[in-house]
Amino acid sequence: MRVVFMGTPDFSVPALDALIKAGHEIAAVYCQPPRPAGRGKKPRPTPVHSRAVELGLDVRHPTSLRNEAAQIEFAALNADVAVVVAYGLILPKEVLDAPLNGCLNIHASLLPRWRGAAPIHRAIMAGDTETGICIMQMDEGLDTGDVLLRRATAIKAEETTAELHDRLSALGAEAIVDALDRLHDLIPVAQSAEGVTYASKIDKTEARIDWTRPAEDVDRLIRGLSPFPGAWTQAEGERIKLLGSRVAQESGSAGHVLHDLVVACGSGAIEVTRLQREGKRPMAAKEALLGFSPPSTFD
Repeated sequence: MRVVFMGTPDFSVPALDALIKAGHEIAAVYCQPPRPAGRGKKPRPTPVHSRAVELGLDVRHPTSLRNEAAQIEFAALNADVAVVVAYGLILPKEVLDAPLNGCLNIHASLLPRWRGAAPIHRAIMAGDTETGICIMQMDEGLDTGDVLLRRATAIKAEETTAELHDRLSALGAEAIVDALDRLHDLIPVAQSAEGVTYASKIDKTEARIDWTRPAEDVDRLIRGLSPFPGAWTQAEGERIKLLGSRVAQESGSAGHVLHDLVVACGSGAIEVTRLQREGKRPMAAKEALLGFSPPSTFD
């Protein structure tokens, strides 16, 4: 098929590669514009932009698709379908209707659960045991379109957002190739009105750990916010990010370090498996303990 690809972050790159490997023609790649980054604040292309340039593809990064000129340019591509994955711009009706088969979205949840911006984070933070990928026929709503194909996967007990992100990215790439291969045989299924939840964007104010919460909640917060923005706590004035954990079968006063990096919560305890101290790189807890004497409490 002749495909317009629309995506921006690392999560989107495997889908672009998979479409090319499957023999589809990429008419153009749409992504977010380069943003200032690094110490020099020089504009840095997004991961999809960089990959598209490596592949010699036509790259476009309009700041909006709501103006007539951008819509005419998009329609002139005469695409069979647009594949959208974590693009970052609202697609108006004129864009949604332009490709022959419309716009298909790769969404990282089992819709209608976790519509919105941060489905991977929210699934882990909520304690979900299962998530997946949906290939959705886009409409003008927020992730409300009919589902053409879904792939489910279990969320592992100690899995972080970073780890689940990579698994779902690969699963989404496989699913979109399958969906395009069988596009005219797939039956659109309307999303249920029941079980709708919204995955709001992660706010950094959520990241401070409240040790009075149950161990299961603290563990989910740590894993759900790893690696970004990173759940954090303080120890003797130092801000420490906790990037990996598991529930421990111990107990004590909330925030008290029982031994090594096992920390008591409001009920139960968690064992920190990965952390990042101020000014240092992330490291496994065992490595961190070689040069770090745990405090008596975290707060």
